[in-house]
Amino acid sequence: MAYGPFADENAFSDWLASRVELADPYYYAIVAPSGRAIGLATLMAIRPAMRVVEVGNILLSPPLQRTPLATEAQYLLARYAFETLGYRRYEWKCDALNAASRRAALRFGFSFEGIFRDHMIIKGRSRDTAWFAMLAADWPARRAAFERWLAPENFAADGMQKTTLREMNGVAG
Repeated sequence: MAYGPFADENAFSDWLASRVELADPYYYAIVAPSGRAIGLATLMAIRPAMRVVEVGNILLSPPLQRTPLATEAQYLLARYAFETLGYRRYEWKCDALNAASRRAALRFGFSFEGIFRDHMIIKGRSRDTAWFAMLAADWPARRAAFERWLAPENFAADGMQKTTLREMNGVAG
């Protein structure tokens, strides 16, 4: 990402405060049941005339990583993009070298569309960008997979998932 790492909590707080007035990207806090903000995500590259939006700038604190709440946040943003905003295309872009982000995109039901070579310069480095998208036509099946995965009956008493979202979305590996 173009920002971070931050020197300390104050630097992060100052950066976060500067985001409040922005309309693009538009920031959403991911809040734990305790009421504590533990992550953020944005809707960005907002193109209402084309009915296209990108999810990005995702920041998950360690307590949020690899949790049902992190997945639910992605589900809620996608649902908002398709069902409330009426968008027809929901994009996910990441550094082509970011294997974890690429796996997450596939897990969430995005389709890989290709690599934009030398797409950006980030922190002085030329970056290739991996592009993924979910279309409005994909959304009913993706929504059903999210809802099946998030259902309490998909989790054992120890909190472990019974079936992965990757499997529900038909993603190999």
